[in-house]
Amino acid sequence: MSEWIGFIGLGMMGRGMAHNLLRAGFVLTVWNRTASRMDDLVAAGATAAASPAEVADCSDITITCVSDTPDVVAVTLGADGVIHGARPGALVIDMSTISPQAAREMAAALAVRGVAYLDAPMSGGSEGAAKGTLSIMVGGAVADVERALPVFQAMGKAITHVGDHGAGQTVKLVNQILVVGTMLAVSEALVFAQASGVDLEKTLAAVTPGAAGSWMLANRGPQVIARDWRPGFTIDLQQKDLRLVLEAADQVGAPVLSTASIFQMYRSLQAVGLGTEGNHALVKAIERMSGIEVGG
Repeated sequence: MSEWIGFIGLGMMGRGMAHNLLRAGFVLTVWNRTASRMDDLVAAGATAAASPAEVADCSDITITCVSDTPDVVAVTLGADGVIHGARPGALVIDMSTISPQAAREMAAALAVRGVAYLDAPMSGGSEGAAKGTLSIMVGGAVADVERALPVFQAMGKAITHVGDHGAGQTVKLVNQILVVGTMLAVSEALVFAQASGVDLEKTLAAVTPGAAGSWMLANRGPQVIARDWRPGFTIDLQQKDLRLVLEAADQVGAPVLSTASIFQMYRSLQAVGLGTEGNHALVKAIERMSGIEVGG
């Protein structure tokens, strides 16, 4: 591979993505705030860096994948950030989910240094990150997307250029509206099925292949029935994304009634210490309203 790649942020999503870049043959430099998370990647052939700036100094393309807008701004523009190591002609790709406006601002700041930028958030959960089957939505210039395509193809199966800077983040928020809305429907449906006394596994087998089928139903429905709350994506991270949805929707005057209600349901679950559970634990909010436990 001709491009040397840097990867910053080795959490639930980033670790699997970075491993897939190594498997694809890229030379990889990594950094994570908790240094121990770099160990397995170093064992697999990556090089550890001491700061985001050092990652960028070693890389033609630097990828960031961290939790929230302030974290991305810090590792990109802050002290020891990517901007202090990236050379003119380099490309920075942020694959976090952040504010569309912040994405545009970082693109502008990097452009002053001659560094290109793409906002490329993804969907598919930790399973997709590990398997390299993510859906990636990209905002930025056509030439930069074409340059990054081999990198994206190592991590995802559906790569869509959706527009200019910030458009990737906007489309990711569209995705999150659909994810949580679908999960609310799955939750209500399974509570109804439980209350009605039908076999839950046969119910899923009957409805998943039809018009009601969805990724959330197929992947999270069985987890709900098994009461398996291991996260592909945590409630805490989902709430961060929904906060971004509510802020962006307010800016453009779009009503997001169901999303606002789901935000409050997740908040009620966070209040009782469930923030680290998977976002499919939304069903617990419906269970608490009804006194009916799915699979119970």
